[in-house]
Amino acid sequence: MNELELIELAKMVRNRAFAPFSNFKVGAVLVTSDNKTYTGCNIESASYGLTVCAERVAIWKALSDGENSFSKLIVVTDVENPAPPCGACRQIIWEFCGNISIVLSNLNGKTKSFKMKELLPNPFGKEFLE
Repeated sequence: MNELELIELAKMVRNRAFAPFSNFKVGAVLVTSDNKTYTGCNIESASYGLTVCAERVAIWKALSDGENSFSKLIVVTDVENPAPPCGACRQIIWEFCGNISIVLSNLNGKTKSFKMKELLPNPFGKEFLE
């Protein structure tokens, strides 16, 4: 899939988000190194701390299917300036995906692209635990 198709897929999965408390729906598409795609949407809980972001849902799905090499993550929100992943997601993206390309988009097609290292310039990783 090309980038526009991936953004459209993220928009579609965003519609599946369960966000009755924040009304902030997010769709994500994680692309593996061999171009498989895994989607995720945010799912909120009345116990807010149990809420899971779209980015992490996509990553957990890919990891649970045995994937471990990723090239790109698309994130779609409905705000004027495309929203980046939250801090918790940035940590998980770094740990499991490394310095992948991150494409942020809104419903109107405005996009911004980053490398993960730009969004998390001083990451904590497993090397600190060795």
